[in-house]
Amino acid sequence: MMKKIDYIIRSITILFFILLASGCARIPQPAGYEFSTQHKMQAAHHWDILAADVAQRINDELIRQEYLETPVYVHNSCDPPGGESSCAATPFARGFGDLLTTHLVDFGVPTLTEPGDNALTVDSTVQVIFHRSGRIKRIWPGGLTTLTSGIIALYNAPWKVQALAASVIADAAGGTATVNGHYEIIISTSIVDDHRYVMRKSDIYYINDQDYRHYLQTIPLPVADIRLTGSAF
Repeated sequence: MMKKIDYIIRSITILFFILLASGCARIPQPAGYEFSTQHKMQAAHHWDILAADVAQRINDELIRQEYLETPVYVHNSCDPPGGESSCAATPFARGFGDLLTTHLVDFGVPTLTEPGDNALTVDSTVQVIFHRSGRIKRIWPGGLTTLTSGIIALYNAPWKVQALAASVIADAAGGTATVNGHYEIIISTSIVDDHRYVMRKSDIYYINDQDYRHYLQTIPLPVADIRLTGSAF
């Protein structure tokens, strides 16, 4: 009789925990995305790579839409036509605009130094995103397996061979290593013809935390008036 009671108690307890677990699992559980890569802007050379890619995209789109003879003007968002600038162009805005202009000229795209009546406008915007929480970065998928198998395979090899193989593996791992930060940027480049988008391209990059000011547009504060009172003598 006691065994039967114990069996019933255990069954009720197990059923209780099953119901409790199922009740806690009603909301969707967080899941990570599949492994992917995202470039990180760390040098002006990277701006040049992006400018070359955007210029090629612009050239291809102008050809596809038969804007072969239509000139373009690379516009700086801090230089509104017919008015004074309300902000200071960031290092990225100035550098990317100059690099993009250079590559457009290299492609043979008619490029103007100032706005024209019949010109297409090329404009770029940058959005700086700050993530307050830290992100997890791990070695590439299969990396640990490769390192482990390499060590096992070379276990009985001469020490010189082991050292050389270890340095090659370390170079492969270190050459792709980056430091996780808190900032990302979204760079969008558009071609506009009479308020109509002819082309639009958006790219997302990581950046170093200390470099966020290269991309963050700031509005200068007005200079305060200083009033002098009394006599200077």
